[in-house]
Amino acid sequence: MKNKVGVNNNSIDSAGITKDYMDAVSELIWNGFDAGASKIDIKFSSNEIDHIDEINIVDNGTGICFPDLSETFGSFLDSVKRGSFQRSSYVRGKKGKGRFSFIAFAGTAVWSTVFLDPDSEKCLAYDVTVHANDKDHYNDENKRIADTEETGTWLKLTNLHGVTAYSFQCDDFINYLKYEFGWFLLLNSKKGYTLSINGRPLEYDDILGDHEVSNRIITDIKGVDHNFIITYVRWNEKIGDKFYYYFLNGEKKELFKQLTSFNNNAINFFHSIYIESDFFNDFTFSDNEDSEPIFGQTQNSPVFKILVKELQRIINLKQKEFVRINAADELISRYEKNGVFPKFKNNKYEQEKRKDLVEVVREIYCIQPKIFKGLNETQEKTSIGFINLLLDTDERENILSILEGIVSISSEERENLSILLKKTSFGHITKTINLIESRFKTVELLKTLVFDLKHFSNERDHIQHAIADNYWLFGEQFHLVTANEGFEKLLSNYLYLVDGLSKPSKSKLKDEEKNRRPDLFMCRQRSIPDPNNHDDDIEENIMVELKRPNVTIGKDQLRQIEDYMDFITREDQFNSQTRKWKFFVVSNKVDEYIEKQYDEFKDKGKRYLVKSWGNLEVFAMTWDDVFRSFTIKHKYLLDKLDFDQKAIQEELNIKGIKLDISGSQTITNTVRLKAVQNN
Repeated sequence: MKNKVGVNNNSIDSAGITKDYMDAVSELIWNGFDAGASKIDIKFSSNEIDHIDEINIVDNGTGICFPDLSETFGSFLDSVKRGSFQRSSYVRGKKGKGRFSFIAFAGTAVWSTVFLDPDSEKCLAYDVTVHANDKDHYNDENKRIADTEETGTWLKLTNLHGVTAYSFQCDDFINYLKYEFGWFLLLNSKKGYTLSINGRPLEYDDILGDHEVSNRIITDIKGVDHNFIITYVRWNEKIGDKFYYYFLNGEKKELFKQLTSFNNNAINFFHSIYIESDFFNDFTFSDNEDSEPIFGQTQNSPVFKILVKELQRIINLKQKEFVRINAADELISRYEKNGVFPKFKNNKYEQEKRKDLVEVVREIYCIQPKIFKGLNETQEKTSIGFINLLLDTDERENILSILEGIVSISSEERENLSILLKKTSFGHITKTINLIESRFKTVELLKTLVFDLKHFSNERDHIQHAIADNYWLFGEQFHLVTANEGFEKLLSNYLYLVDGLSKPSKSKLKDEEKNRRPDLFMCRQRSIPDPNNHDDDIEENIMVELKRPNVTIGKDQLRQIEDYMDFITREDQFNSQTRKWKFFVVSNKVDEYIEKQYDEFKDKGKRYLVKSWGNLEVFAMTWDDVFRSFTIKHKYLLDKLDFDQKAIQEELNIKGIKLDISGSQTITNTVRLKAVQNN
């Protein structure tokens, strides 16, 4: 029987029907999935010259129910399929245009469909025919009892134009189907969903760079658990201009989508996240956050807000994983190709410097890729050049402070970068040998005092004198302010050194703690960048409390340092926020309380840290820690020298110092005795 569509032929032509055969086939396939199909096959056969007479799209869906035919085919732009599958917010078939898409490449379409009749509970069959030159009419005919008990639809397209067999076998068409349906097949892979061409299932694994399925259960305020199936997908190629979270109900019908927070990136992180849950069955999506429905959930729901935070956490971890494994290598390769990295000589020392720079750039890029985004070639070379200059000075650890002032850094990121930055290098072999000789003598002297003579040594008469001119044990380029003197004298000398006064002032303090006598107070006549304010610098100061070797560092000793900290914060001339204070307490052992403090402040990425408060930090170290740090640092110096290692060893042997490649060191008795005697 011939039936009239709700509009005329010209209206259909002007309704935005696709003219691209790939998009047209896609629309017809989506119609099959909309009808509950789990298997769809595109069938055709060709002759010797690649000609095809017809193409068939076969699905095992529920068929087209005859009582609904007038709504399905007769109401153009008013389809019953308003809850269609979709990859974007555009719903295929929701306005009834999908069935007319065949006109892009065919003259006639015949739907042979089998459906379960709700009245007779039998499978019935009939055909629907539409001609491209008479689109405002459709014929339903050949009504019959089906010879099968399986429902489905066989769509035959004839009078083809503009296509050949190659059109449906070429890479462009196959890739189009992969990106259009790959996500949907992935979500339904456990249900056995397939899309085939002449019986061969479409393979889409090659477009997936990574994917992971996880479950999250979120409990609402009423104690009801809501289960969310979260499918993360990273595509090998860009699938659109934006990247979204897609929210699907229990039937995998997309209700709405929301941009992820990683759309403005330059690292080719092409991603999508699909969230399936019955929670969205009664969900109302609205751009107006103030609107609240009478029934169901909205974006203001606490459960939804918790879900979004979880999605952001997942995508953040996945992006960092991608950057570390893929994008960082691409950045380094591009910088090397374009000559962004400085030129390094082809020797061990220079190549180690190059390796150091590459590792630090990689780590910074993993923390925040945007730092390197949008720079022209000159800006790239300038940025990398500044980083390289900092790495070759004792200012290298300040890269972490600068970075923390720009972006938020997690404890793991801080620790990884901190490890990379704790290195030092020198350039001249003679200077280094003399430096090592002097410092090893001092270390051996201190070892004798704190280990061999620990029952006789004390901090005031022995240890203080031994390190009076050797502040490098706690940091390079410090100046001694006072040794075992009260805070009044300490303040006068400090202001003299830091503020450049002509002579120490006679400061008078009223604080009850003014007579406390720190063992050593050192200041550094330099400034470090303020991580909280780029316009300011911070002056750095160190205070060291040396305990007798037979004293174990514990809560009491830490409390003594905290008293110093309290005094610093109370005294007007000490407590500027632009001064940074580091307190060290040193002895031979630490107790369990100190070890717990190490764990508590581990996320700061600073070894030996036991207290951190504003611009004040406290470090507890054993003498073995001090000596071991010394050994590691100076072994690193030797490893980086562009000089024959054997020659270095021989030079040090002449001076009585034996330092092997493994980093262990000994010093001859003659040198040790001379060091003690000279003291």
